[in-house]
Amino acid sequence: MKNYQKYVKQYFLPPVRCMDWAEKDAVEHAPAWCSVDLRDGNQSLIEPMSLETKLEFFRLLTDLGFKEIEVGFPAASQTEYTFMRRLIEDGLIPDDVTVQVLTQAREHIIKKTFEAVRGAKNVIVHVYNSTSVAQREQVFRKDRAAIKQIAVEGARLLKELAERDGARYRFEYSPESFTGTEPEYALEVVNAVLGVWRPEQDNKAIINLPATVENAMPHVYAQQVEYINKFMDFRGSTVLSLHPHNDRGCGVAAAEMGLLAGADRIEGTLFGNGERTGNVDVITLAGNMFSQGVDPQLNLENMPRICSLYEKFTGMQVNPRQPYAGKLVFAAFSGSHQDAIAKGMDWREKHGGVWTVPYLPIDPQDVGRKYEADVIRINSQSGKGGVGYVLGHAFGINMPARMKEAMGYAAKNVSDRAHKELLPEELYAVFEENFVKNRSVFDVAECHFKQLGDGIEATVTVTREGGNSVVTAAGNGRLDAVSNALKKQLDAAYVLTDYEEHALTRRSSSKAVSYVGIQRGEDTFWGAGIDEDIITSSVKALVAAINNMLSRS
Repeated sequence: MKNYQKYVKQYFLPPVRCMDWAEKDAVEHAPAWCSVDLRDGNQSLIEPMSLETKLEFFRLLTDLGFKEIEVGFPAASQTEYTFMRRLIEDGLIPDDVTVQVLTQAREHIIKKTFEAVRGAKNVIVHVYNSTSVAQREQVFRKDRAAIKQIAVEGARLLKELAERDGARYRFEYSPESFTGTEPEYALEVVNAVLGVWRPEQDNKAIINLPATVENAMPHVYAQQVEYINKFMDFRGSTVLSLHPHNDRGCGVAAAEMGLLAGADRIEGTLFGNGERTGNVDVITLAGNMFSQGVDPQLNLENMPRICSLYEKFTGMQVNPRQPYAGKLVFAAFSGSHQDAIAKGMDWREKHGGVWTVPYLPIDPQDVGRKYEADVIRINSQSGKGGVGYVLGHAFGINMPARMKEAMGYAAKNVSDRAHKELLPEELYAVFEENFVKNRSVFDVAECHFKQLGDGIEATVTVTREGGNSVVTAAGNGRLDAVSNALKKQLDAAYVLTDYEEHALTRRSSSKAVSYVGIQRGEDTFWGAGIDEDIITSSVKALVAAINNMLSRS
């Protein structure tokens, strides 16, 4: 027998067709969110969080807008119990936040849980027992009736203890390993629990359907969810919740399809932390909604801070490719991508409207990322569009279109030789070195101009290694006159083909930048000049361009 042959499908389809969800194309509103970072996420860490760290994490979750937070399993350890008591006794739970605690459907554990939550204003007591075929046969060795009875007795004890304490707690039940349970049996257990609680509109019960181990394609989970949604008792006074895991890498898809199938609520974690491959990633789910114009009801505006605190609290790392959050998810290194993004951003500046920029599913600024640092990234794969975009946005350098190509090649060469990305400051240094500061052959020390009847006369002092020379020539303008003087002095043949200038507002409103292109044969050489005086900046640009030409001779 080959290795793969020992595996079989361990899921069950509903006994009736449940495909209404497939007629829908998108999630149209945010679910109720319940963070399980402090319970499911924490129990999966190599080193579970300390009490103080859990308190800090709790504050982060409330800052992000979570209104329901599963804070732990109070009966599991003294740290968990103490954490619950600290939240209550120190008044750390906001009035609009409900804390959720997990308990097995076992009498002594339930009683300990009720001790832990005594005095809390808003509480969900979450009770569970496993219902899957594998668990029934291998772990509990009980039949369907006995497993259902465990759930019923647990539900009954929750109700009795709440009534005894005069507490108006909400109740949640999970048929753990739901995806490995026959749907009709899961429905039987769920309805038996609801029959005990008899929830009402003003105090709804929660039925949670965990993909404790993801064992099927997302559309299978959606069918299972739809079946429960359609046939569950007390549906109008019950919140249908999902708790997907990511064992097949499809946790997000399963959650979204489950919402289409009628679910109202999602239990998940930041960045998908949790047992094995993790819980469903709430950040990705919320980002997906946001990207289609749906308010996710979570605050994602400062993703760098969220990532930093998460890494601090958990010791885990946010993958640089993590959707909406990773440091590289908005980064474009490819030249064609950069060009499309740059043109898309330019189009958006002129036309406004909805966000449709190529290659960027959302505006990076909406999650606290910066265009210059996080979007257009420059390496040996980058092109003229990206290079031009970074120099323009970071430094106000808006080169002529043809000059961008030359600058793009210069940046590629530097990055390729160094085998590294070029930061914006490094890119500007390449621009300066190649197009601004080149005085390898000659320089111009002074220029004086005289108005003629039909043009301008320029007297130019040229500095070379052998000393200074003064040369005079006429032209139809100042730059043309200087150019003619330099051609005479240097015995240089070229055509002045390009000239552009603009104010350098990004650095100083008093400075101007000029760009000059000259052509010799089939080759074009570029220079740039920066100065308070526009004539001086244009002369500097011409000098740099000619030096680039002569140094290539």
